[in-house]
Amino acid sequence: MDIIVSTKAYEDFLREELGTEVVEEALVEKRVRMAAGAFPFLRATYWRWTEQVAAFAPALLDAPALLAVGDIHLENFGTWRDAEGRLIWGVNDYDEAAAMPYTLDLLRLATSGLLADPDADAREIARPLLAGYAAGLEKPRPAVLDRELDWLRALVVVPESQRAEFWAKLRKKRKKFQAREEGERPFLWPRYREALLAALPRGAEPPEMWYRSAGLGSLGRPRWVARAQWCGDWVIREAKGVVPSAWSRGRRVGRAIRCMEIATGRYRAPDPWYRVVDGVAVRRLSPNNHKIGTDKLVAHPDDEEGEEMRLGREVLLQPTMLEAMGRELAAIHLGQGDPAAAIAADLSTRPRAWLAEAASAAAEATTLDQKRFAKAWGG
Repeated sequence: MDIIVSTKAYEDFLREELGTEVVEEALVEKRVRMAAGAFPFLRATYWRWTEQVAAFAPALLDAPALLAVGDIHLENFGTWRDAEGRLIWGVNDYDEAAAMPYTLDLLRLATSGLLADPDADAREIARPLLAGYAAGLEKPRPAVLDRELDWLRALVVVPESQRAEFWAKLRKKRKKFQAREEGERPFLWPRYREALLAALPRGAEPPEMWYRSAGLGSLGRPRWVARAQWCGDWVIREAKGVVPSAWSRGRRVGRAIRCMEIATGRYRAPDPWYRVVDGVAVRRLSPNNHKIGTDKLVAHPDDEEGEEMRLGREVLLQPTMLEAMGRELAAIHLGQGDPAAAIAADLSTRPRAWLAEAASAAAEATTLDQKRFAKAWGG
């Protein structure tokens, strides 16, 4: 299917699922971002990945199926605090979770690395990812940063500059929303308002709410923020619409929204503020929750003065980080049932370079698709 036709078909799918809740201006923004480059295109178009994966990686579709992330990529990892207040790192977006071959999460993550850095070597991405995944199958557990994994903690502890940036961005989007005429603002539908109110702590003052444009894959769905005073300072909650995974389109698989299942799997330390109710996902926003962006500068963990900076993609593609991502995927994949033996048996039959070769093919196909889209959209 032509990429422009495919894009229109998915937008129609969103309208079927959400009706008049769809934020049409965000769909235009999404297309602009898709035309900007291969990595944002991958992030924005999980539905397209589900249409094409059989063409560029047919040998991976016979792998054991399990509840997987689906829309996994380098920027889908961040931090939160669990119910004990411990700092946790891991996958933090589950909108496209569905039952599918386990190999596809590994493939999409490796492909995102190749698209984020055109100079990256597929073998150097695949090797640590698979090593971490194998280690995670042997000993699955969440990445708790309070006592161990000090190298990772040093990378994700939020510096003062980024803490200030969090509040500045929030203030900017609030002012931008307020500056719009009443009739030109996205409408706050009751279920999002109710979800936000329910998520605020008891005793919080009446909140202020505004529309927030963020992310890539979820652009077009309503996304609202509530800010309220509580115990001396602001607390922030976000609510966004969730629809059945794009993996379910055209396949004989269930349309159930499985975000909570994967977020609270057996080997996770879940975010207690994350909830999905009535098709609305709610989470806490905080300057203490942090993810590494591929195009953002990150301080070197050994530089106490914070003067030695590296691009996020350079940090994310380091072997130790890729191993940690592989471990996290294994912990997620083992969250339901007992698929470890089936996964290990399947891995033992695959050629040594299976992931590197499949990721190279996927990156090439995605890049070509993005160029076609950019040409058609720009024209």
